[in-house]
Amino acid sequence: MLKRMLGTSGLELTAIGFGAWAIGGGGWEFGWGEQDDADSIAAIHRSLDQGVNWIDTAPAYGMGRSEEVIGKALAGRRHEVILATKCGLEWDSAGNVRRNGRPERIRQEVEDSLRRLNTDVIDLYQIHWPDASTPIAESWGTMAELVREGKVRAIGVSNFSVAQMQEAQAVHPIASLQPPYSLMRRGIEAEILPFCRRENIGVVAYSPMTSGLLTERFDSARLPADDWRLRDFDEGDFRRARALVERLKPLAHAAGRTVGQLAVAWVNSQPGVTAAIVGARRPDQADENVSGGVWILDAAQLAAIDEVLAAVP
Repeated sequence: MLKRMLGTSGLELTAIGFGAWAIGGGGWEFGWGEQDDADSIAAIHRSLDQGVNWIDTAPAYGMGRSEEVIGKALAGRRHEVILATKCGLEWDSAGNVRRNGRPERIRQEVEDSLRRLNTDVIDLYQIHWPDASTPIAESWGTMAELVREGKVRAIGVSNFSVAQMQEAQAVHPIASLQPPYSLMRRGIEAEILPFCRRENIGVVAYSPMTSGLLTERFDSARLPADDWRLRDFDEGDFRRARALVERLKPLAHAAGRTVGQLAVAWVNSQPGVTAAIVGARRPDQADENVSGGVWILDAAQLAAIDEVLAAVP
């Protein structure tokens, strides 16, 4: 599988990473409904067996559940994986999440994550969301201390603006940014991607299939009542996604691929993108992800996709 260096981190990532948001299951503010842990572990193993070399998770995913499942899945296989997790969110007993980037919170989280993941070191540690109530210099300074202490190897940010990254860089170099990026969410193209290219900051894009909307099997009517997508997307989003999928099908099928694979390949074909984070809840989804992760689109395919995007407002 194609590999790329992540900024200045020294970490070489496969073009797709295993995204572990959905395996946190339901019961919290941004849950995906019920999830079988055995399916999750099987999906992780299938991904690793086919060459995926990194996993991205966070403590908030299922209120610790995602990290715990990964810790079990990596028993005897930790050496095969670049492990990325995050900090900066906390939750209450009802599963409601809020931002907390205070130094003491970050230090508590890193210890909890090391324990749940059953590891001595985290390869990539990221601030999940900027916390407006805590100066970035304080949060990022604590992250830099964790590098010096050997608890983490490299540090990155997620969902940061250019201005916020510039604040962090004044304290310590940023290895990577994790932003949302897909055919339906292209906001990072104007300023953020060019900035990361100039500064040699790796970019690992999350939700390249727009949280599953850009797949041929997606049906909003089948989502469980507690699935966060019913709250964050509206019928206009679902309608646009369906229109894009129908128009992209001929392009994907002509290459023997699915629209979901095309969506991931499009993200990985954009200048400045290091890799894409792609979730899987079952082994068969992992199979599809891996196939899409080795596909880089050519100029004609990219031009055809641009035509589709122009035709679907």
